[in-house]
Amino acid sequence: MFEKSILVTGGAGFIGINFVAYFAHTYPNYRLIDLDALTYAGSRYAFDAQAQMPNVVPVEGDIRNAELIRDLLEKYDITGVIHFAAESHVDNSIVDPLLFVDTNVNGTVALLNESLRYWKRKSCLAQARFHHISTDEVYGSLGEEGFFTEKTPYAPNGPYSASKAASDLLVRAYCRTYGLNATISNCSNNYGPWQHSEKLIPTIIRKALAHEAIPLYGNGSNVRDWIWVMDHCRAVDKIFHDGQAGESYNVGSHEEHSNLDMMRIVCRLLDRLEPWNGHSYEELIKNVTDRPGHDFRYAIDASKIRRELGWNPEMSFETGIKQTVQWYLSLHRQRTNQYKINDEDER
Repeated sequence: MFEKSILVTGGAGFIGINFVAYFAHTYPNYRLIDLDALTYAGSRYAFDAQAQMPNVVPVEGDIRNAELIRDLLEKYDITGVIHFAAESHVDNSIVDPLLFVDTNVNGTVALLNESLRYWKRKSCLAQARFHHISTDEVYGSLGEEGFFTEKTPYAPNGPYSASKAASDLLVRAYCRTYGLNATISNCSNNYGPWQHSEKLIPTIIRKALAHEAIPLYGNGSNVRDWIWVMDHCRAVDKIFHDGQAGESYNVGSHEEHSNLDMMRIVCRLLDRLEPWNGHSYEELIKNVTDRPGHDFRYAIDASKIRRELGWNPEMSFETGIKQTVQWYLSLHRQRTNQYKINDEDER
């Protein structure tokens, strides 16, 4: 019935949710096995909804569980792995770096080991594909000028980025040493629906609608390159199908905004979409002590993927950020209405 089976890890996380929906719709002849540990950052609602898709099989489990991975590879005859699963919140990595090493490094090694073993036994090592999703943070920090390219030396400055850099290098090693057909993508900051509330844009919206202080690290001058999540999903699709084995591809959209500017953009959209009588949400922005090791600027040179694979971002930042704010605002209204209904029922 299905042409091939693909193991997607972390499909209940922010980018994974969007990717599974996109990939399942784009390739109805593929069976997607979504392996997710459903930590605090995963969406049980989205994960359960995947079970209703005709070509998605959600599996609750940990990427560090080699026996489980082995069983899934065998049961579904998996010939592709698309690896999103990771601990990714920088603040949390500062508090508990060992968890990030365990999940991001040991989990990736478990996937690499079991995939290599299975595909060698099935004599399909050259045809099967392992794609690893990473971050631009592995390159460290830029000054006011310049861009990260695929040739930029790795220089991670925090536990999260160091754990991702280590996993990237292990993927490269398995490709060079064992002949694994592997690719890597390093992407800039994603925005869009389904992002966990702890991340920047959902935090701005959540705090603003609650009329609480919106915390801004330092003076807010730190710059990030922002990309619409579905543009990232299309890039992963392109790399998985057409990327060259052993190659890395940077993914970004040249949409640089400082943290302060991003807060102002989101607050001004909320002023229009959910007015606060007599106030602007910008009034809630409050400077707080800067994060340790806070990188100043990330900026991606995505010319390689554009040139070699024909990928280009399609969503304009103005449209994408408005749609993002509208999505979270709609979610907020739904929850507010539900609370009201429950409150009335209790009375």
